[in-house]
Amino acid sequence: MTERLLNDSVTKQVRDAFDKQMRQPVQVLYFGQESDCTYCADTRQLVEEVVELSEKIALQIYDIEKDVEIARRYHMERAPGLVIAAKDGEEIRDYGVRFAGIPSGYEFSSLIQSLVLVSGRDSGLKEKTRKALKELTEPVNLLVFTTPT
Repeated sequence: MTERLLNDSVTKQVRDAFDKQMRQPVQVLYFGQESDCTYCADTRQLVEEVVELSEKIALQIYDIEKDVEIARRYHMERAPGLVIAAKDGEEIRDYGVRFAGIPSGYEFSSLIQSLVLVSGRDSGLKEKTRKALKELTEPVNLLVFTTPT
């Protein structure tokens, strides 16, 4: 049996956070590949362990090389990658939340927070910011990069 990545203390903290804060269902789409992917297995295991902690989170597994159309639909070009989306019945609503690489270290808390935020269906942005965003006339691609240290 594979050793768990999340210890009992972290598992309890995440489960408690999900129990208190998760509002609506969330769909996680994992994109991996079988060859030349150093962190795919660990990323998949980590996400599977997180998904187990709440009935409101579902997981779909895809191979970026075999599921080309789905990867293209979600703009996934590299593995491992994650899409955090809303799930309303059979409908998946994409809010554009992506993770590239394994969400470990500081990125792990960002993963948990992203799941909670998407479950609430509200960005938390102020009305002034929402108004400014509605006035955009061209697509904006916002990327946030972090590196483990």
